[in-house]
Amino acid sequence: MKVILNKDLSTLGEEGDVKDVAKGYARNFLFPRGIALPYTDSTVKLFESRKEEIEARKAEKRKDASGLKEKLEALEITITMPAGANGKLYGAVTGQTIADEFAKQGYQIERKRIELAGTSFKSVGKYKVTVKLYESAAAEITITVQGHVEETKAPAAPNRPARRRRDEENTAGPAAEEAVAPAEATNTEAAPVDVPAGEPAVQEDSVSTPPNPPPPSGNE
Repeated sequence: MKVILNKDLSTLGEEGDVKDVAKGYARNFLFPRGIALPYTDSTVKLFESRKEEIEARKAEKRKDASGLKEKLEALEITITMPAGANGKLYGAVTGQTIADEFAKQGYQIERKRIELAGTSFKSVGKYKVTVKLYESAAAEITITVQGHVEETKAPAAPNRPARRRRDEENTAGPAAEEAVAPAEATNTEAAPVDVPAGEPAVQEDSVSTPPNPPPPSGNE
């Protein structure tokens, strides 16, 4: 379906452009929002009468784009990201990353207007990016990607609480004393007794029995 744009639409075109679009897209989106009008003899005449006005606005856009081009190309964009010792980034610099850097410096640039060599930058270095502005106007900008190495520290060994050390020492004390006591008791034995030569040794376990007394006599 042929339509004439009544307003600028970044994804489709500018005011006064004639475009072919799907019927559903035109009827459900473009026409209700006043973005476009059906291409008819009456609408063609309407835009013919507005041609000078439309061209004046386009000339103003070209002028603004030229001024913005100079400002963007004068910028120094440096992006710092975590990286390994070999310069490999822990991540990637994308069009959105660069758009965010522009925003920090006061320039609202749509991500889709930023063209990178590839989809992203994954190593430190200097890169060229192109920012499309208006019609054929574009700014070429140098992006410096720096990396910083993140140091990883080994976790410190946990300190054992002093109370726990005291408890272990108190527990070890009585156990050590008990281990020494049986050893001393085992080594305690009766000292041997010297027996004179020629005399039988007396056994400690033997019991001596006294002789029986004589029977009483009849005179008693």
